[in-house]
Amino acid sequence: MKKLGLLLVACFVFVTISVAQNNIVKSLERNVPGQGRVTIHQDARIAALIGSEYVPAGSDEQKVIKSSGYRIQVYAGNNTRQAKNEAYAVATRIKEHFPELTVYTSFNPPRWLCRAGDFRSIEEADAMMRQLRATGVFKEVSIVKEQINIPL
Repeated sequence: MKKLGLLLVACFVFVTISVAQNNIVKSLERNVPGQGRVTIHQDARIAALIGSEYVPAGSDEQKVIKSSGYRIQVYAGNNTRQAKNEAYAVATRIKEHFPELTVYTSFNPPRWLCRAGDFRSIEEADAMMRQLRATGVFKEVSIVKEQINIPL
């Protein structure tokens, strides 16, 4: 019974200390005898940001869920620098013709890939694949099954 009481008191002390030191600035500025004192001079706006979630300025990132779906593979090269440059060039051309289409350029060993779109059904992917072919710019396009991002 004494052990349980001691454990309860220890947990209470730990929680009290944790709440008192809710951010790094306060924990650094505490006065501990024999260890010196740290004084932090900062703008109040910085103190207001401590503990908040970082969201990069200008990022309009949406939350997405991953699901099984289809993408259109527009380019597949080997693992050279030239293939990397070509993959990014194809991505740029896709964006020029279809700015609303999401483009994914990645290196999946041993090759560079450029894939476009997040389609839930093969019919949607086929319709976009036909549009890509109709431009006359993209020669070898195919539909691949892949994890897609569905915006929330």
